[in-house]
Amino acid sequence: MPDYDPATYGDRMAEVYDEWFGTPADAQEAVAFLSDLAGRGRVLELGIGTGRIALPLAGKGIEVHGIDASEAMVERLRAKPAGDGIPVSIGDFADVAVEGRFSLVYVVFNTFFALLTQEDQVRCFANVAERMEDGGAFVVEAFVPDPARLAGGEVTQTRRVEEDRVFLEASRYDPVHQRVYSQNIAMGETETRFYPVRIRYAWPSELDLMARLAGLRLLQRWGGWRRESFTASSTSHVSVYKR
Repeated sequence: MPDYDPATYGDRMAEVYDEWFGTPADAQEAVAFLSDLAGRGRVLELGIGTGRIALPLAGKGIEVHGIDASEAMVERLRAKPAGDGIPVSIGDFADVAVEGRFSLVYVVFNTFFALLTQEDQVRCFANVAERMEDGGAFVVEAFVPDPARLAGGEVTQTRRVEEDRVFLEASRYDPVHQRVYSQNIAMGETETRFYPVRIRYAWPSELDLMARLAGLRLLQRWGGWRRESFTASSTSHVSVYKR
Protein backbone atom coordinates (compact mmCIF):
# COMPACT_ATOMS: atom_id res chain seq x y z
CA MET A 1 0.00 0.00 0.00
CA PRO A 2 2.13 2.92 -1.29
CA ASP A 3 -0.21 5.60 0.11
CA TYR A 4 -0.05 4.37 3.71
CA ASP A 5 0.61 7.38 5.97
CA PRO A 6 0.23 8.25 9.70
CA ALA A 7 -3.54 8.68 9.33
CA THR A 8 -4.26 5.49 7.36
CA TYR A 9 -4.62 3.13 10.30
CA GLY A 10 -7.05 5.36 12.18
CA ASP A 11 -9.02 6.43 9.12
CA ARG A 12 -9.64 2.81 8.13
CA MET A 13 -10.06 1.39 11.64
CA ALA A 14 -12.17 4.10 13.28
CA GLU A 15 -15.50 2.54 12.32
CA VAL A 16 -14.71 -0.77 14.05
CA TYR A 17 -12.02 0.14 16.58
CA ASP A 18 -14.12 0.18 19.74
CA GLU A 19 -16.16 -2.83 18.59
CA TRP A 20 -13.07 -4.92 17.94
CA PHE A 21 -10.84 -3.84 20.79
CA GLY A 22 -13.30 -2.55 23.38
CA THR A 23 -12.06 -1.46 26.79
CA PRO A 24 -8.84 -3.20 27.85
CA ALA A 25 -9.19 -5.56 30.79
CA ASP A 26 -6.56 -3.59 32.72
CA ALA A 27 -7.87 -0.12 31.77
CA GLN A 28 -8.67 0.80 35.38
CA GLU A 29 -5.15 -0.12 36.45
CA ALA A 30 -3.70 1.89 33.55
CA VAL A 31 -5.72 4.97 34.51
CA ALA A 32 -4.71 4.63 38.17
CA PHE A 33 -1.04 4.21 37.21
CA LEU A 34 -1.06 7.27 34.94
CA SER A 35 -3.03 9.47 37.32
CA ASP A 36 -0.51 8.77 40.08
CA LEU A 37 2.28 10.04 37.82
CA ALA A 38 0.31 13.02 36.54
CA GLY A 39 -0.41 14.51 39.94
CA ARG A 40 -2.06 17.90 39.41
CA GLY A 41 -0.26 18.63 36.13
CA ARG A 42 -1.32 18.64 32.49
CA VAL A 43 -1.27 15.32 30.63
CA LEU A 44 -0.68 14.55 26.93
CA GLU A 45 -1.60 11.30 25.15
CA LEU A 46 0.18 10.48 21.89
CA GLY A 47 -2.20 8.70 19.53
CA ILE A 48 -5.28 9.44 21.62
CA GLY A 49 -7.61 7.59 19.24
CA THR A 50 -11.16 7.12 20.54
CA GLY A 51 -10.17 8.08 24.09
CA ARG A 52 -10.29 4.68 25.81
CA ILE A 53 -7.73 5.89 28.38
CA ALA A 54 -7.98 9.68 28.02
CA LEU A 55 -11.68 9.88 28.91
CA PRO A 56 -11.52 8.02 32.25
CA LEU A 57 -8.32 9.91 33.06
CA ALA A 58 -10.07 13.22 32.41
CA GLY A 59 -12.95 11.92 34.53
CA LYS A 60 -10.58 12.04 37.50
CA GLY A 61 -10.31 15.81 37.08
CA ILE A 62 -6.99 15.68 35.20
CA GLU A 63 -6.41 18.12 32.32
CA VAL A 64 -5.85 15.79 29.36
CA HIS A 65 -4.69 16.81 25.88
CA GLY A 66 -4.16 14.57 22.87
CA ILE A 67 -2.55 14.21 19.46
CA ASP A 68 -3.76 11.95 16.66
CA ALA A 69 -3.19 11.79 12.92
CA SER A 70 -6.70 10.54 12.16
CA GLU A 71 -9.63 12.93 12.20
CA ALA A 72 -11.94 9.90 11.92
CA MET A 73 -10.67 8.50 15.20
CA VAL A 74 -11.01 11.87 16.91
CA GLU A 75 -14.60 12.14 15.66
CA ARG A 76 -15.32 8.90 17.53
CA LEU A 77 -13.80 10.46 20.65
CA ARG A 78 -15.90 13.60 20.21
CA ALA A 79 -19.10 11.55 19.97
CA LYS A 80 -18.59 10.05 23.44
CA PRO A 81 -19.80 11.69 26.67
CA ALA A 82 -17.32 14.45 27.65
CA GLY A 83 -15.27 13.67 24.53
CA ASP A 84 -15.62 17.20 23.20
CA GLY A 85 -13.92 18.54 26.33
CA ILE A 86 -10.48 17.14 25.50
CA PRO A 87 -8.29 19.37 23.29
CA VAL A 88 -6.80 17.32 20.43
CA SER A 89 -4.22 18.37 17.86
CA ILE A 90 -4.39 16.64 14.48
CA GLY A 91 -1.01 15.55 13.15
CA ASP A 92 1.92 13.17 13.37
CA PHE A 93 2.48 12.56 17.07
CA ALA A 94 6.25 12.27 16.53
CA ASP A 95 6.25 16.06 16.16
CA VAL A 96 4.52 16.60 19.54
CA ALA A 97 3.16 19.80 18.01
CA VAL A 98 1.32 21.20 21.03
CA GLU A 99 1.75 24.27 23.20
CA GLY A 100 3.04 24.26 26.75
CA ARG A 101 4.57 21.61 28.97
CA PHE A 102 3.18 18.52 30.63
CA SER A 103 3.77 16.62 33.85
CA LEU A 104 3.02 13.38 31.99
CA VAL A 105 3.22 12.29 28.36
CA TYR A 106 2.13 8.75 27.55
CA VAL A 107 1.62 6.41 24.61
CA VAL A 108 -0.17 3.08 25.08
CA PHE A 109 -1.40 -0.04 23.23
CA ASN A 110 1.81 -0.36 21.14
CA THR A 111 0.95 2.95 19.45
CA PHE A 112 4.56 4.14 19.65
CA PHE A 113 5.39 1.48 17.06
CA ALA A 114 3.11 3.25 14.56
CA LEU A 115 6.14 5.47 13.91
CA LEU A 116 7.63 3.51 11.03
CA THR A 117 11.31 4.48 11.15
CA GLN A 118 13.92 4.57 13.87
CA GLU A 119 14.50 8.22 12.99
CA ASP A 120 10.86 9.08 13.68
CA GLN A 121 10.92 7.18 16.96
CA VAL A 122 14.10 8.98 18.07
CA ARG A 123 12.56 12.31 17.02
CA CYS A 124 9.47 11.55 19.09
CA PHE A 125 11.54 10.95 22.23
CA ALA A 126 13.41 14.22 21.65
CA ASN A 127 10.21 16.21 21.14
CA VAL A 128 8.56 14.63 24.16
CA ALA A 129 11.54 15.65 26.28
CA GLU A 130 11.05 19.24 25.10
CA ARG A 131 7.42 19.15 26.26
CA MET A 132 8.03 17.61 29.70
CA GLU A 133 7.99 19.70 32.83
CA ASP A 134 10.92 19.36 35.20
CA GLY A 135 10.23 16.15 37.07
CA GLY A 136 7.74 15.05 34.41
CA ALA A 137 7.45 11.52 33.06
CA PHE A 138 7.10 9.79 29.69
CA VAL A 139 5.30 6.42 29.81
CA VAL A 140 5.49 3.88 26.98
CA GLU A 141 3.38 0.70 26.96
CA ALA A 142 4.36 -1.77 24.25
CA PHE A 143 4.85 -5.43 23.47
CA VAL A 144 8.21 -7.14 23.74
CA PRO A 145 9.20 -8.53 20.31
CA ASP A 146 9.16 -12.33 20.21
CA PRO A 147 12.00 -13.74 18.05
CA ALA A 148 10.22 -17.10 17.79
CA ARG A 149 7.11 -15.45 16.37
CA LEU A 150 9.17 -13.39 13.94
CA ALA A 151 11.31 -16.31 12.75
CA GLY A 152 8.72 -17.71 10.35
CA GLY A 153 8.33 -14.45 8.45
CA GLU A 154 4.55 -14.82 8.07
CA VAL A 155 1.62 -15.44 10.41
CA THR A 156 -2.07 -15.85 9.63
CA GLN A 157 -4.53 -16.32 12.46
CA THR A 158 -8.26 -16.36 13.08
CA ARG A 159 -9.29 -13.58 15.44
CA ARG A 160 -13.01 -14.28 15.76
CA VAL A 161 -15.69 -16.45 14.19
CA GLU A 162 -19.35 -15.42 14.17
CA GLU A 163 -22.42 -16.89 12.49
CA ASP A 164 -22.09 -14.66 9.44
CA ARG A 165 -18.59 -13.18 9.76
CA VAL A 166 -15.01 -14.25 10.30
CA PHE A 167 -12.13 -12.01 11.34
CA LEU A 168 -8.60 -12.85 10.21
CA GLU A 169 -5.18 -11.27 10.63
CA ALA A 170 -2.42 -11.84 8.08
CA SER A 171 1.05 -10.49 8.90
CA ARG A 172 4.42 -10.42 7.19
CA TYR A 173 7.58 -9.69 9.16
CA ASP A 174 10.62 -7.79 7.92
CA PRO A 175 13.36 -8.42 10.52
CA VAL A 176 15.90 -6.25 8.68
CA HIS A 177 13.82 -3.08 9.13
CA GLN A 178 11.94 -4.35 12.22
CA ARG A 179 8.66 -3.90 10.39
CA VAL A 180 5.38 -5.79 10.49
CA TYR A 181 2.91 -5.44 7.61
CA SER A 182 -0.56 -6.66 8.56
CA GLN A 183 -4.09 -6.82 7.23
CA ASN A 184 -7.08 -7.24 9.53
CA ILE A 185 -9.74 -8.84 7.35
CA ALA A 186 -13.48 -8.91 8.09
CA MET A 187 -15.19 -11.41 5.80
CA GLY A 188 -18.99 -11.53 5.62
CA GLU A 189 -21.67 -12.97 3.37
CA THR A 190 -22.00 -9.78 1.33
CA GLU A 191 -18.81 -7.81 1.99
CA THR A 192 -15.13 -8.18 2.79
CA ARG A 193 -13.30 -5.26 4.41
CA PHE A 194 -9.55 -4.74 4.85
CA TYR A 195 -7.94 -2.75 7.66
CA PRO A 196 -4.18 -2.34 7.11
CA VAL A 197 -1.66 -1.95 9.92
CA ARG A 198 2.05 -1.20 9.74
CA ILE A 199 4.41 -0.96 12.67
CA ARG A 200 8.11 -0.67 13.39
CA TYR A 201 8.81 -2.63 16.59
CA ALA A 202 11.71 -1.99 18.97
CA TRP A 203 13.13 -3.86 21.91
CA PRO A 204 13.05 -2.24 25.37
CA SER A 205 16.82 -1.72 25.30
CA GLU A 206 16.49 0.20 22.02
CA LEU A 207 13.81 2.43 23.56
CA ASP A 208 16.13 3.07 26.50
CA LEU A 209 18.86 4.25 24.13
CA MET A 210 16.40 6.56 22.37
CA ALA A 211 15.53 7.99 25.76
CA ARG A 212 19.19 8.59 26.61
CA LEU A 213 19.69 10.43 23.32
CA ALA A 214 16.82 12.70 24.36
CA GLY A 215 18.29 13.35 27.80
CA LEU A 216 15.93 10.97 29.59
CA ARG A 217 16.58 7.86 31.65
CA LEU A 218 14.61 4.78 32.54
CA LEU A 219 13.15 5.18 36.02
CA GLN A 220 10.95 2.07 36.18
CA ARG A 221 9.94 -0.85 33.99
CA TRP A 222 7.06 -3.13 34.81
CA GLY A 223 5.52 -6.15 33.14
CA GLY A 224 2.10 -4.45 33.14
CA TRP A 225 -0.09 -1.75 34.64
CA ARG A 226 -0.49 -3.75 37.84
CA ARG A 227 3.25 -3.25 38.42
CA GLU A 228 4.09 -6.87 37.78
CA SER A 229 7.83 -7.56 37.73
CA PHE A 230 9.40 -7.29 34.30
CA THR A 231 11.18 -10.57 33.57
CA ALA A 232 12.62 -12.53 30.67
CA SER A 233 9.19 -14.07 30.11
CA SER A 234 7.29 -10.75 30.01
CA THR A 235 5.40 -10.23 26.75
CA SER A 236 4.81 -6.50 27.28
CA HIS A 237 6.22 -3.66 29.34
CA VAL A 238 5.24 -0.36 30.90
CA SER A 239 8.32 1.87 30.94
CA VAL A 240 8.64 5.18 32.78
CA TYR A 241 11.26 7.69 31.62
CA LYS A 242 12.34 10.89 33.36
CA ARG A 243 15.06 13.46 32.97
